[in-house]
Amino acid sequence: MTTMVLPLDGHFRELAGTRGLLRLALRRDRMMIPVWAVALGGLVASGASTLEKVYTTAAQRADIARSMSDNGSLRALYGPVFGDSPGALTAWRFGGFGYVLAAVMSLLIVVRHTREEEETGRQELLSSAMVGRRAPLTSALLAALVANTAVAAIITAGLAKSTGNTASSAALGLTTGAVGMLFAAMAAIMAQVTESARLAKGLTGAVLGAAFLLRAAGDTATRDASSVLDRLSPLGWAENVRPYAGERWWVLLIIVAAALAQGAAAYVLAGRRDLGMSFVPPRPGPAEGRIATAFGLAWRLQRGGVLGWAIGFALAGLLFGGMADGAAALVGDNARTREIVQRMGGQTGLTDAFLATMAGLLGMVAALYATSSVLRLHGEETGGRAEPVLAASVGRVRWAAGHLVIAFGGAALIMVTGGLGLAAGHGGDTGPLLGAALVQLPAIWTLAGLAVLLFGAFPRLAPGALGVVALCLALGWIGPALNLPTAVLDVSPFGHLPKLPGVEMAWTPVLLLTSLAAVLVGAGLEALRRRDVVG
Repeated sequence: MTTMVLPLDGHFRELAGTRGLLRLALRRDRMMIPVWAVALGGLVASGASTLEKVYTTAAQRADIARSMSDNGSLRALYGPVFGDSPGALTAWRFGGFGYVLAAVMSLLIVVRHTREEEETGRQELLSSAMVGRRAPLTSALLAALVANTAVAAIITAGLAKSTGNTASSAALGLTTGAVGMLFAAMAAIMAQVTESARLAKGLTGAVLGAAFLLRAAGDTATRDASSVLDRLSPLGWAENVRPYAGERWWVLLIIVAAALAQGAAAYVLAGRRDLGMSFVPPRPGPAEGRIATAFGLAWRLQRGGVLGWAIGFALAGLLFGGMADGAAALVGDNARTREIVQRMGGQTGLTDAFLATMAGLLGMVAALYATSSVLRLHGEETGGRAEPVLAASVGRVRWAAGHLVIAFGGAALIMVTGGLGLAAGHGGDTGPLLGAALVQLPAIWTLAGLAVLLFGAFPRLAPGALGVVALCLALGWIGPALNLPTAVLDVSPFGHLPKLPGVEMAWTPVLLLTSLAAVLVGAGLEALRRRDVVG
């Protein structure tokens, strides 16, 4: 008797092992996903109660909504306001950043469990068992779905409790999760197209940056997010769902459909390539000339990232600088908001405080670049690419120093471009704003130095350096709004820096932090020299 095999059986075989890989992914991310979900979901969920403390009356909320609608540069940063209720203001103030952070979380999860697994050779070992061709991609997307579902649930539950509007709270929570899954699917495509996890993250991040710029340009042009540019940006779609302002559920369905379409494209690509291969392989080339040196190799590996960050900081500086004169219009006579801005930017004039706040934000984001650049050493080592280099006449310290020059020098370069952008956008003197940007470097270098120490002494803990940077970013950006004690804010090295422009330069904390960074780097390199290479 002949047994008929349905065509669908082949598709099921390609998903074999998905459950086991998902359990493995969730186990590996047992710290990462809960931290992201609680931090991101909690930030948005607490927005309504926080804003009610800042804008205590309906008149104040209506005034901030009008001020925001009249200021194109501030609409570019936060998006338009579609209502003056606490929930609508939460969607305006925290929604846009929540969408971006959900996208970042998702792309990191997907690339980590797809291209990174192939790049390090772990996927080849796993695939030697009963694992289907598309199981790794499926498990990675499911892990991202778990993370985004948790974020959406926390946002929905928290806002429903504080606003009493479950449907609108669900709209904001589901939109945040849907945007996360949209960029998870985008990252899945990039993981098939490229042969490098770093490039897959970079390309997905570039798409996210382009989406933000399109959304910002569209919101500058119109007050109701109806611009063509908004329609071209997934972030523009998200704000057009309009939580707490007559929800447009059909726009949410567009985001979901786009995520499904991209996921389907990633599945097609995954079935058309071999394990470890890509559709755009890296260019081969001989190790001649400058690339034959440790610094030359590091520069070749990281030059694209440095250039991308520099351009991004220049554009961000232009945007923030152009917003400075509108800061007073946004704050108005609200003493609580003025207190928050001045606490972040120093007890000076409101415009100087706003510029100091933006320079500090650029510095905290630059710390992400510097730390990630240092951790490239960890990726080279665990990926097995450091051993051939170290087997030659290149010592460990010289090999590491090549990457550290790019990390520390690149941080200085992107802060220069950010400071010049601030000055060009604001239209004032270049010197004070360039100084405000450069004064962030000791704190950036201190966090990068911590990454060097962890890499040298405790290599398996090295990725945790990014968590420290994220904590400092949260303390600096959200801490003043939550009225955290100064002692808590000072946990971040950025809390000790002079808040230029508008105040006297204080050299003592700058020199102390610079010295601390040097000590951390020295200790890390010495530990690297003494330990074994991690496989």
